[in-house]
Amino acid sequence: MSRQIKLIWDFRGPASAKTAEHHEIHLKEYILAEKLSPNITGFEILSEMHAIAFMVVTDENMIQVRDALKPNRAELFE
Repeated sequence: MSRQIKLIWDFRGPASAKTAEHHEIHLKEYILAEKLSPNITGFEILSEMHAIAFMVVTDENMIQVRDALKPNRAELFE
């Protein structure tokens, strides 16, 4: 089985939580449009001024998604 990679977009500032929540909607739309699997997305509020949106992709799709959506960072998803 291939590795799963969590692509992460960081949002900072007082509106970071709402921005991350909204960005997740677009990530879900991209997954549907590109017919990607797995269908794992989310957002997390890390502090009052920092939130993230994320999506999980496989090794095979990572470069395509990275180049199209330009995440800030990535980590292995476990």
